[in-house]
Amino acid sequence: MKVLVAYASRHGSTAGIAEGIGAGLRAAGLSVDVSSVGEVRDVSPYDAFVIGSAAYMYHWLKEATSFVKRHRALLVERPVWLFSSGPLGTDLVDKEGNDVFDAARPKEFAEFENVIQPRGDKVFFGAWDPDAPPIGIGEKFLRKMPANQEWMPAGDFRDWPAIDEWATQIAGELSSVYETTDRGRISPA
Repeated sequence: MKVLVAYASRHGSTAGIAEGIGAGLRAAGLSVDVSSVGEVRDVSPYDAFVIGSAAYMYHWLKEATSFVKRHRALLVERPVWLFSSGPLGTDLVDKEGNDVFDAARPKEFAEFENVIQPRGDKVFFGAWDPDAPPIGIGEKFLRKMPANQEWMPAGDFRDWPAIDEWATQIAGELSSVYETTDRGRISPA
């Protein structure tokens, strides 16, 4: 079984999560490619997909959304999981008492539930380095705001045990629900 972990990342945090997921899937015995969505030319060789993106202002990066829409006909036929990175810090509940992962869930997840019917989705804490060069006018503007330190605390908040656990869960679902056919493709067991 061949799995593609495809991602869109601005500063590398989401790319690191994708690599971590890929390592977890490989440890479970799966053949895995990890690649930026912009580098993927052909999705047909893959039996399953894990697709992720950094999220800003409750949205995935455009290139990740475009990737899913461009390949939706094939994605709907194969197992897909979605992930996002974005919330910064370690608090699981915000000041209003809301679950930070629910609050940070990209709006695209609801759309994709109807379009490609993913097997699951997950939001992970991200990382932010205020010394990294800003990308885009929005980032430049945010960095100048006085409340920026509170909204965007600096640091690497990625939860590697949670990432490993999710990769193990995906690998388990693939091995228990799907079997490899004699032609190397997967089919429901």
